[in-house]
Amino acid sequence: MSTDQQPRANDGLFRTKSVEQSIRDTEEPEHALKKSLSAWDLTVFGVGVIIGTGIFVLTGKVAKENAGPATALAFVAAGIVCALAALCYAEFASTVPVAGSAYTFAYASIGELPAWIIGWDLVLEFALGTAVVAVGWSGYVRSLMDNIGWHLPASLEGPDVPGGTFDILAFILVLVLTVVLVLGMKLSARITALVVAIKVTVVMIVIVAGLFFIVGDNYKPFIPDAVTPETGGGWETAPLVQLMFGYEPTNFGVMGIFTAASVVFFAFIGFDVVATAAEETKLPQRDMPRGILGSLLICTVLYVAVALVVTGMQHYTELSVSAPLADAFKAVGHPFYAGVISFGAAIGLTTVCLILLLGQTRVFFAMSRDGLLPRFFSITHPKFRTPYRPTILLGVIIAIVAGFTSINELATLVNIGTLFAFVVVAAGVMVLRRTRPDLHRAFRTPWVPVLPILSIAASLWLMLNLPGETWLRFAIWMIIGFVVYFLYGRRHSRLGKLGQDAKY
Repeated sequence: MSTDQQPRANDGLFRTKSVEQSIRDTEEPEHALKKSLSAWDLTVFGVGVIIGTGIFVLTGKVAKENAGPATALAFVAAGIVCALAALCYAEFASTVPVAGSAYTFAYASIGELPAWIIGWDLVLEFALGTAVVAVGWSGYVRSLMDNIGWHLPASLEGPDVPGGTFDILAFILVLVLTVVLVLGMKLSARITALVVAIKVTVVMIVIVAGLFFIVGDNYKPFIPDAVTPETGGGWETAPLVQLMFGYEPTNFGVMGIFTAASVVFFAFIGFDVVATAAEETKLPQRDMPRGILGSLLICTVLYVAVALVVTGMQHYTELSVSAPLADAFKAVGHPFYAGVISFGAAIGLTTVCLILLLGQTRVFFAMSRDGLLPRFFSITHPKFRTPYRPTILLGVIIAIVAGFTSINELATLVNIGTLFAFVVVAAGVMVLRRTRPDLHRAFRTPWVPVLPILSIAASLWLMLNLPGETWLRFAIWMIIGFVVYFLYGRRHSRLGKLGQDAKY
């Protein structure tokens, strides 16, 4: 069989869709997305979605509870795990420039069922991430409103507030961003560029201004002595690695750095969203690797710098868990900077929501175009060339979820979903190298298979450090996905119908 020949229907659950056919599908007029993004746009998207809740909140939490001043090293460790995955993503995104990210990559390398699993996983990851971040954004905005004497009725402040039932601000934010995405990617890119500029400026203010308040003694000890944390709550809250092997996670010490890395990994979630925009990129073979790797490098440097500054301004035992950056400046007598940081956090979370919503709609669109979800959702807008149908549907659903959702342990589902995608992409690189060695690759992941194997191992290790309850919820979502696939996706797959001489 030639490399471009399509698999037959009886290839079963692991039939693959060739790279050539995936690219040809993007040229069908009614299913085509507009190509308008550059390497700069992709880098801005990456920075826009990565810098968010993590840098404004998690820095204080892990410094106080897990790693002390060595939190900077935890960010480095988490960044390395992401960098291993990013190198694999870069090869796929430049070779298969099609909407869908890890879903599309899996379809071209491992097969239809694994592709469905990862696509179903990404839908959950991006949807839940958007809702949770929208609720976080609402909290920052309410705080700013309270500072100037504006107050919403308690019933419209969301479940996180006593007496609250519906978060009107989170609901409105998601609907507004849905409209922005329907109007076009270039408009989204311009808005994101403006907001990212504000957000990065605020981060730089934290770094530069904070340098003048660093006290050397606050770094002592840089790596505090290891302690075994108190655990409780049963299997639900215990890390899976502890349940399986009896391993006790360690706070502080060298192992505490890796425990902290499992937590701050959330701060890096988002760079993989860049890959979902491959089909809308002008020169994906050149620009996708630049956007993915560039945004990850910029954010890692900023994270490490912020961690060093904040733990130098205040001793790690005194850091705030909820608002470490703002409260550190309050502690040194500069509340003005605290207000600037709160403003930057609110602005920054806007782009996180926008790009997570973008990622979800593109995965949903790609699955629909392949027939695994109703083809109704794969028709693009005749003027804006955007997947407006899934964007509107998912936007409304997520807005409602955000309105009634409290920020809680469900956010860990975002972590496990992302790490699972990392595993699939790394495995896909090795498989495609073996099955399609002739394929032109504008960017090649170095040291294959060693680097992908390291990426898989590192991702699995962080997954094992997530609570047992997270694994249970993830398993339930996957079971629902299997039911949907076997009842609908497998029977309507465009690839599966090839063996019946159906039109593709």
